Amino acid sequence: MWKAAPQVLSQQTRSLEWAKQEWAKQAGIVVGASLFVALCARVTVPLPFTPVPLTLQNFGVLTVALVLGSRRGFAALALYLAEGAAGLPVFNPAGPGGVTQIIGITGGFLMAYPVVAFVTGWIYERRSRGFAWAALAGFAGEIVLFAGGLGWLFVLTHSLAQAVRWGLDWFVFAEVIKIMLAAGVANQWTRRFSRT
Repeated sequence: MWKAAPQVLSQQTRSLEWAKQEWAKQAGIVVGASLFVALCARVTVPLPFTPVPLTLQNFGVLTVALVLGSRRGFAALALYLAEGAAGLPVFNPAGPGGVTQIIGITGGFLMAYPVVAFVTGWIYERRSRGFAWAALAGFAGEIVLFAGGLGWLFVLTHSLAQAVRWGLDWFVFAEVIKIMLAAGVANQWTRRFSRT
């Protein structure tokens, strides 16, 4: 009986070490994903007819959601917002940054990001992970994104027509491309890592 105790202790120690390593790995993935979205945000094109810039952030959000899934995607985007609120330069450079940007003209889009990541990842996890299903999940995420973005613009402008002009009209074509690109990345990622 006394001889078995060191073996049990050794197994517990190994299990604890494995859990610590796994937690550190997952935390690193989430941090890396938040930085990927921040990098995508640097690709920004201000548009003269709307205060909402064209940016790759949405592509980053969808890609993170499709590759990491609902829970890690949500965590990565919640961390992204926390980084921005803390003043780190993670949002698109055309805006004021920090909390001011979160409650500013693009705030509805930003605040929706964690929910977009969760919804997109959750839908993608439900079925086979092909391109079409990834695109459908991305489309659902975009509906959540624009509901948040346009809703916030409506609050700020008190005009649904103005909110749609500023936040939707000029972006539909670009968003379709972003959905397709994110679905393509996710599809390739799944194919590559399902073989290993």
